[in-house]
Amino acid sequence: MGSKGVERRKQATPGQTPEGNVVMSFSFESYQLEEEDCQVKDISDKGVLALSEPAFEEPIPDDRYHGIYFAMLLAGVGFLLPYNSFITDVDYLHHKFEGTSIVFDMGLTYILVALVAVILNNVLVEMLSLHTRITVGYFFALGPLLFVTIFDVWLERFTTKQSYVINLMSMGTVAFGCTVQQSSFYGYMGMLPKRYTQGVMTGESTAGVIISLSRIFTKLLIKNERKNTIIFFIISICMVLLCFVLHVLVRRTRFVQYYTSLARQGLSHAKDHSQNGTQYQVHHDVLTEEVRFGNGAVGSSPAEDGCTDFAGGNTYVRFDVPKPKIKQSWPGIKGMILHRYVVARVIWTYMLSIAVTYFITLCLFPGLESEIRNVTLGEWLPILIMAIFNISDFVGKIVAAVPYEWNGTRLLFCSCVRVVFIPLFIMCVYPAQKPTFSHPAWPCIFSLLMGVTNGYFGSVPMIHAAGKVAPEQRELAGNIMTVSYMSGLMLGSVVAYAAYSFTASGSSLHSETGYNFTQGY
Repeated sequence: MGSKGVERRKQATPGQTPEGNVVMSFSFESYQLEEEDCQVKDISDKGVLALSEPAFEEPIPDDRYHGIYFAMLLAGVGFLLPYNSFITDVDYLHHKFEGTSIVFDMGLTYILVALVAVILNNVLVEMLSLHTRITVGYFFALGPLLFVTIFDVWLERFTTKQSYVINLMSMGTVAFGCTVQQSSFYGYMGMLPKRYTQGVMTGESTAGVIISLSRIFTKLLIKNERKNTIIFFIISICMVLLCFVLHVLVRRTRFVQYYTSLARQGLSHAKDHSQNGTQYQVHHDVLTEEVRFGNGAVGSSPAEDGCTDFAGGNTYVRFDVPKPKIKQSWPGIKGMILHRYVVARVIWTYMLSIAVTYFITLCLFPGLESEIRNVTLGEWLPILIMAIFNISDFVGKIVAAVPYEWNGTRLLFCSCVRVVFIPLFIMCVYPAQKPTFSHPAWPCIFSLLMGVTNGYFGSVPMIHAAGKVAPEQRELAGNIMTVSYMSGLMLGSVVAYAAYSFTASGSSLHSETGYNFTQGY
């Protein structure tokens, strides 16, 4: 029983619970668990004695050479790379669909489908395994990329109108697959240490940087637009396949299995208490004379109900409880809603913080930023502004890895302060003939600051939220945070759509361009 052992155990004595069922009570003298001193003190103070054998504790595995972190960073790259591949290929799209707002339509389609997908994934989180959801997401993301590359870009089997519809449908399918991956990965990362959530979010920004560089080099090295577009998509497909292979390998590592098993053991323990009717414990607090059963019911003192009170007997083991008559293989709707409500009450400030952060960003990026023009730089200015945003967003997510315990309320306040970027960017485009901030340096500076704050305050809530709940609730917390994240994106896109119509009438250059520069978020 341990190095300190048991000096003497009293004879087992039968007794009765308040319901009249027979229980067995064992009392121990000089018994001490081989646990931390603080836990021993807490148990002795409450008068509740836990009966357990000291189990062999598996040593905590180490992420040697940071291989797991790198794989999770690539996971973040993997579920945004397909979206960025469609959007970043803006020159090909504008050439093929000249005079249309194809990029803006694709971006809006992505957000709409993504919101539906993240809600559906949140519902299915208890019904389908994590690996199943991620794998299905990868197939949904890879399929449209392969289809468009082969049949639309290479073989050119469709008319312009058909191709327009197919690209929008492909974007919707990609949105569904990538969002299911994204939401599942955030739940997945909630079971691992905090730095891995930061790694996934950094990977999201890395996807934008990688795909931008890929498009620049393919366009510079291969002059034929159709050929360089095919090569561009092939590179994207290979990257996504690499991310999927790494996911399959990493999930089998001892490091990942150790942390995911901790969360599953907590969930299994909770289920055992609610479903297993063959045995459970009844805890008797000798100080408050309160009896607490394994199913959470509280009864009066056993002495008051005719139950034998044993000297030093604090724990009853009950064997005769009947099994539940009804067993559900699927969680009930009421239980699912209640479970999410309990988790949301704990992390609501983090939910609002990430929603507000991305709402403000999507109000301005890419819609309003694409309307910023300069006589000297022309249409290169919005491209430069968005490149600055992508890079600074990447930097912000790296900075989010710096350990700092944010209070939820302060985090929400700082996210709300970012609303100042809205009037600043408006002054970069209005009045249309001579904007208040007409020099090109102003929008570049504002984009730099907005990117850094978006990367930081878009990552910190996701990183800290999972740590606020019990291990068995962390996957659900990650999914709930993703719902908030996508809700912010959706509301920001709606506002941006209204702003798009408003700026179209005031911008003299809009009729010449007829599109938005859109590149990730």
